[in-house]
Order: sequence, then structure tokens, then C-alpha cells
Amino acid sequence: MIKSIKILIIFFVLFGLISCQKQEVKQPITEIWYAQPATKWMEALPVGNGRLGAMVFGDPNYERIQLNEDSLWPGGPDWGNSKGNKDDLEQIRELLAVGKSHEVDQLIIEKFSYKSVLRSHQTMGDLFIDFEGESEVTNYKRSLDFDNAIAKTVYNSNGHKVTQNVFASNPDDVLIITLETNNPEGLSFTLKMNRPEDNGHKTVIISNPSESEISMKGMVTQYGGKKFSEPFPIDYGVEFETRLKVSTNSGEVIAKDEILELKNVKQATIYVVANTSFYHDDYETENTKTLTNVTEKSIKELLDTHVKDYQELYNRVDFNLGDSSLDSLPTDVRLKRIKEGSEDPDLAAKLFKYGRYLLIASSREGTNPANLQGLWNEHIQAPWNADYHLNINLQMNYWPAEVTNLSELHIPFFNFLDKVFDRGKSTAKEQYGIERGTVAHHATDLWATPWMRAERAYWGAWIHGGGWSGQHYWEHYQFTEDKVFLEKRAYPTLKSLSEFYLDWLVWDEKSKTWVSSPDSSPENSYLALDGKPAAISFGSAMGHQIIGEVFDNTLAAAEILRIDDDFVKEVKAKKEKLHPGVVVGDDGRILEWNEPYEEPEKGHRHMSHLYALHPGNDITSQTKEAFVAAQKTIDYRLEHGGAGTGWSRAWMINMNARLLNAKSAEENITKFMQISVADNLFDEHPPFQIDGNFGYTAGVAECLLQSHEGFLRILPSLPNNWKNGNITGLKARGNITVDIVWEEGLLKQLNLVPLTDKLVKIKYNNKEVEIQLIKNKKTLLDENLEEI
Repeated sequence: MIKSIKILIIFFVLFGLISCQKQEVKQPITEIWYAQPATKWMEALPVGNGRLGAMVFGDPNYERIQLNEDSLWPGGPDWGNSKGNKDDLEQIRELLAVGKSHEVDQLIIEKFSYKSVLRSHQTMGDLFIDFEGESEVTNYKRSLDFDNAIAKTVYNSNGHKVTQNVFASNPDDVLIITLETNNPEGLSFTLKMNRPEDNGHKTVIISNPSESEISMKGMVTQYGGKKFSEPFPIDYGVEFETRLKVSTNSGEVIAKDEILELKNVKQATIYVVANTSFYHDDYETENTKTLTNVTEKSIKELLDTHVKDYQELYNRVDFNLGDSSLDSLPTDVRLKRIKEGSEDPDLAAKLFKYGRYLLIASSREGTNPANLQGLWNEHIQAPWNADYHLNINLQMNYWPAEVTNLSELHIPFFNFLDKVFDRGKSTAKEQYGIERGTVAHHATDLWATPWMRAERAYWGAWIHGGGWSGQHYWEHYQFTEDKVFLEKRAYPTLKSLSEFYLDWLVWDEKSKTWVSSPDSSPENSYLALDGKPAAISFGSAMGHQIIGEVFDNTLAAAEILRIDDDFVKEVKAKKEKLHPGVVVGDDGRILEWNEPYEEPEKGHRHMSHLYALHPGNDITSQTKEAFVAAQKTIDYRLEHGGAGTGWSRAWMINMNARLLNAKSAEENITKFMQISVADNLFDEHPPFQIDGNFGYTAGVAECLLQSHEGFLRILPSLPNNWKNGNITGLKARGNITVDIVWEEGLLKQLNLVPLTDKLVKIKYNNKEVEIQLIKNKKTLLDENLEEI
């Protein structure tokens, strides 16, 4: 009995020690935080509900909350679909055939490009909260909570606690700011909204004392400061109304001119709603409905609804890389440490989570897709118009959608591209004389314009924006196995793209292949025979890689749908004699053009000729020569200063992962965080482009899981400094949910859950097994890929 008691005592002592040890282990917190207010836009913190967004500065004396709405664009849908004609195309081809590349560069812009059309997404303006008098601020903290999608600011003002929370609710379609203090005298402040002048058109701002409201109305009309000839009217664009309403539990609200003055308020809730003529004919009535709805609910009900809706998406994936002891340091301090050479895997994991947060915040069903800045833009004329570039940027925005379990957020991309492709049918017919199929060029905007718009050939005269985008339709099917989507949306799109390419290709007697002409390699140029840079070429690697992929995906979709008609036979025949997209040159690198040209920018930011490696899948470890050549191509670019921009570095991470090069993946992840990340963790091109954030998140997933080769690779390119970690909820093609745990750099546990029964091949290091997975049943494997 005494022996038993001793054993129990020892057990409880040990249990207590273990419990104490567990309590002392710090768990990762999913927030980024700062010990001071933002002093510039690239330090502010973003919130968004897909359509409405804000950048929160957290200033305790003069708070700025910069506002955005995703449809604030000039122009309209009726600006035409094409310029130039079939004869122009034939003239260009004839000049190209006799080597007059410089004439072609000029002629293709002259004939086909709406070169002076600059239409930019615009800011919705700013909300300023001007607190009465300067206060002594202590215990300051500003944070962005990823778990709940709330931007928080907490501090003591003259010894009294003040709390500000900002969130953008998707279910209730409202931006909400709450202010609260324990000061017996409350807070006194003024609320004011304004918007920068737009081409001489001032926004009308009106305060409504009876409703404690401010409204801001206007029309978006700015066109980059340029004058246009017909048919481009100046006073033409989206109309909008933004309304602010405030409710308080104490004190008073006084309307003065364009402001609301609040005095001695202990709690205040500020509701900001906005609508535009793009979404609603009667957008002002929609605002009234929304305000009525949200003001009838308690703030707790609104917050709970917001968090539940957000977490249904965000909580599908969790990612941790061990030690989180540095959470005690502000995020900007941690980032500075990385720039100085220190390691911080936990911040790398947070940056991955941030990418998923940003996609949820800027792309929801029923909204426009995430643009070049996602949703957040403080300008009337944004850098690169904050539009939709189709030569990598829009596509990169959606690289993480499927693999990080956010498939629904891909839908705005498809809804938008459907409109582009519908208009692109007219462009193909009128501009190029191609009677069937569709085309899209390198950039578009809110109005889904398919035409060429560029002042220089090397960045604008590119016809494969549609072909690249078509990959996403096929990928969405591969990840979801949604056969209705395949039949109703993916296959018709792929068929239309294939039809265009079937009639676009020209026969080359020299190589006895079908060649894409005229073509180019996005934003790059080669040295022509006279030693001067030229852009337009007779074929390009990326062009042929994309065309081949479109043909392959079309045929694969047709096989699944059991379609075997004359069109399918035509695609098969042309694919067999399509000029190869991957050609290894004498120096062991992959050629970027059909000829081994010298290039003036040896370290160019675009890696277009490696499309077949990523995001394509024609270059794999099974294509030995091309695989080795791809690595040599990357090494050459980097030796000459490549990957200088944020998005380019993010692309490099994805390509390193595909090359199974963990060392290079680690180096480029570190470089991305050292060079291309601002204090608020936004990607810097520079300036700000959000594609780098999304590309980084996709790249991290690619390091941990790959499924593009027809089987699952587990931890294919795990960075060496990520010794211990786990990730749950990733998606593999075939609609398989994947959880991975690793210790000391080695797989410890693997969990797979399929949506349907399937036989799956799995590879990890030198191990390879086939496992029969059962629908919705967890299959747990150990480090030897044996079932537990």
C-alpha cells in the first residue's frame, strides 16, 4: 500500500513537472504587432472583406484610415474590343520573315495598341479621426490579428486606456471601427472624410446631423492626366457613394459642415458603407439598406458573424515552425534582425499566413479579383494603374488559392476572365482575322478589355494572357475534381483558347513545325543582327510552352468528358507538330526565343522561358536534360542580378521548390524577407505589389507538398533552417487534404484525407509507396510511409 502511494506521489510529481513545463512553452500567436503608430502607408495594416478595404495607421492623436472599394475605376465597358486588322498582321509577319524586327516592334504598336489608354483603380479616400488635444501616450501597441481579421490599437492616453478595433465584415458588407475608453470623461474627437481631387472633379461631402452621418459622393474620371481623342470621353466612370454613421453610448454628436464632432464619448461605433454604379444601379439605396441592417445589430453580433465567416476559410490551414519566443519583439524589429542576418522561421510562417489572410481580404465570391495591389491603394493614379496584368501578376495572385485550401476565392478570377474571354472573341476576329476562339493580351482592367495597350512592344505586344490564365481553370478542376465546373466552364474556355491558337500558328518549312508568330517574351528583349535590342520574334519559348499546355489541358479535359470530335482530332494533330517550347542551347541553358539570341538584360526579372517548370509542369525530375538546364538557366540569371523585384523573388522560390533545391529555396526565402518586405509585410516591387505576398505563400506550400507530377511529393524542398514544424489542411490535386509533421528536418507523420476513394502514389526522399485512400477517411502514415 505504501509502495503504491509512493508510486502515485512520484506520478503526480512528474505529471505536475510535465504540466509546468508545458505551461512554460510559448505557443505561436497569429498576429503582427508594432510599438508605434504608422507614419506612412507602407507601415499601415490592411483589413478587407473582398470588396471594401482599409489601411489602419493607429495614430492616437490624428488617426488616418485610408479607404478602398474594388470597383472605383474610370471608363466603361463600351470602348471597343480591337484595333487593326488581318492585313496588318500579315504585313508584320512578312517583315518579321525578312528580319526587319525593329520595324515590326514599331508597327505592331502602331497598328494594334491603344497605347495611350491609362485607366487606374482609385482610392475611395480617407477617414480621419482627430482627437482633441495632444495626449501623453504610453503602453502603445498596434496589431493585426490573423485569427480574427481585426486591426487593433491599444494604448493609455493621459493614464486612461483606449482601445480601437477595425474589421471589414463580408456577411454584413461593412467596415466597422470601434473606440472605447475607461476615462470617466470619455473621448472627444472629430470625424472627417475626404478624397483627393480627381482630374478637377471634387467629391461632394455632406454631413447629416439628424442621422449622425457623413456622405461622400462622386464619379471616377481620371485618366492618368492625359488627353484623349474620341471615343474616349473624359467625364466618364464609376459613380459611388460612401456613407459613415456613428453611434455612441454617451456624450453628444454635433454636425459641422463636412464633419461630425463627438464629445465625452466612452464608446463609439463607426460604420462605413460604400457602393458603386458598377455593382448596383441604385447604389445609394443599397447603402441605406446596409446601414439599416448593421445598426439594428449589436456590435457583438456583427463581430461574431464576421469572425465565424472569416475563420471558416482561414482556419482550414495552420502552419507552425517551432520556436515563437521572438513574439515578444515587434514585427518591424524582427524584420530588421532578418535584414541583418538573423534567422526567424516563425516570422516566415507568419508571412505565409499573411498571404492567406490577404487573399481572403481581397477576393471573395461576388467581388472583383485581387488586383495588382490586392484591394489597397491610396492613389488616384496608382503605380501600374493597380490593374490586372496577365503576364504573371494576376495569375500569381491566385497561385495559393487551391493548394492552401481557398478554392472558392479563385471564383472572382474566373468570373472576371470569362468576361475578358467573351470580349476577346471579337478581338480575335476583328484584329487578327481569326474567326473562332478568343485572345487576351498582357493587361486588362475593371472593364475586362482584351485588347493590346502598350507604348512599347517589349512589354505590351504579347498575346498569351489568355493562354496563361486558362491554366487556372484546369488547375481548379484538378484540385477540386468539380466535374460540373470542368464541363460548364473549364472545357469551353480551354476549347476557345485552343481554337484561337489553332488558327494563329504558322507553318515553318525550316523546322517543319507550327510556330507562334509574331511573339515575344514578356518585358524582355534580345539583340537583333544589328546588335540593337528587339522584342518581337518568330516564336518564343514561353509562347510555345503555353500553347502546348493549352492543347494538353484541352485534350485531358476532353478525355474526362468523353469528347472525341473533329476539334479534338485537330488539336492532337497540331500539338504533335508544335514547335518545342523547351529547347536546350549549346551552353546548357534553355533558349528564351527560337534562336540563341544574346540578351541585353542577362539578369532580367522575368523567367518566362521557365514557364514549363513553374507554373507549368512539363519540366520535372523525369525530364533530366531540361531539369538540369532549368537550374543552369536560373543560376545564370541570378549571377547577373536577377530576381531583383519582390514578385520575381517569390517566383524564384516556387521554381527552386520544383527543382527540389532546398538550399536555394531557403536562400531566396531569406532574400525575399531581407529585400522585398516592408515593415507591414507588404511585398515591395518596389513600389508595393501584392503578387509577391501571394507568390511567397504559394512557394512555401510548394516546398512542403507537390502534386503536379501525378503523385504526392512530401517535403520535397524543405528549407534547412526549418528543422521542426507542422502544417495542416494543405490541398493536393485530386482533392486530398494533407497534414505534415516533421522533426529535425525529417518527416514524422503524414495524414491524408481524400474526397473520393483513390489509389495514390507518395514519394518522400527515396521512399515510394502506393496507398489506397478511402473517401473522407483519415489515412495516417509514419516516417517510413507505413500506415499507423
